[in-house]
Amino acid sequence: MNTKKLLLLILISGIVSCSKPVKKAENKSPKKIENPTNKVLLSSEIVWEKLNPARGDQSPQAGTIWGDRKGNVATGFLAKFVDGFSSPPHIHNVTYRAVVIKGLVHNDDPAAANMWMKPGSFWTQPEGESHITSAKGTENIALVEINHGPYLVKPISEASDNGERPVNIDVSNIVWLNNKKTNYVASNSNAEISFLLEDNGLQSLFIKLPKEFKGEILTNGSVLHSVVIKGEINYTMPQNNEIKVLDTGSYFGATDKAIHTVSNNSNSEVILYLRTNGAVMVK
Repeated sequence: MNTKKLLLLILISGIVSCSKPVKKAENKSPKKIENPTNKVLLSSEIVWEKLNPARGDQSPQAGTIWGDRKGNVATGFLAKFVDGFSSPPHIHNVTYRAVVIKGLVHNDDPAAANMWMKPGSFWTQPEGESHITSAKGTENIALVEINHGPYLVKPISEASDNGERPVNIDVSNIVWLNNKKTNYVASNSNAEISFLLEDNGLQSLFIKLPKEFKGEILTNGSVLHSVVIKGEINYTMPQNNEIKVLDTGSYFGATDKAIHTVSNNSNSEVILYLRTNGAVMVK
């Protein structure tokens, strides 16, 4: 997807969701789903390893959440950078999407001035395009997501142009839609949604849950990956009603129609990132 198309999607998402019917999950919750596929991964359970061992202690750390970044499947992983990290100019063999979770991250053309993206910012990096990545802060973490692996770092001598253009969206430019502007949010819910990207039959979006939110996120796709970008939620496992506390960097997902019962018991908002090939309803 090129830059123009992505930005257009972000800017007019409110208009589209009001004027054009879009697929959505049923507004009425089913009482129970047989054989639920809901799963979670706590941030404390993530296994970290060096993303580029050749750089020693300066290497970013990578913690896989789903998939296999060394294999051929769609993958999501957390990347952790030390304070002051700056990569040499390089390329990747695959396009990736990313969200800043903690700290400040700069990702751009090697000649570009630093543009530090705060937590909640979203960017894309096209396959084959030369760039650098830098970070500053006591803790710097980003969610990185690819449609297929392996995820490799290569020299700029192998740079290429596949027609895609990078996009950097600062958190201050995220467009939020409430239940009056999108039918992805039930009329009785005070949650909000921001549409980020649609490609290859999947959509990427943010969901904002206000303080003291208690409700459900209904999904019906065969792909559903969600990561807590900001805050902390209580997540009820439908298999046994066990409540899991998902802090920043934690994950929940499903591979079929699912009810995700969540609550935000804090006094601050929660931001979730979702990637799915199905419909979504927050209620």
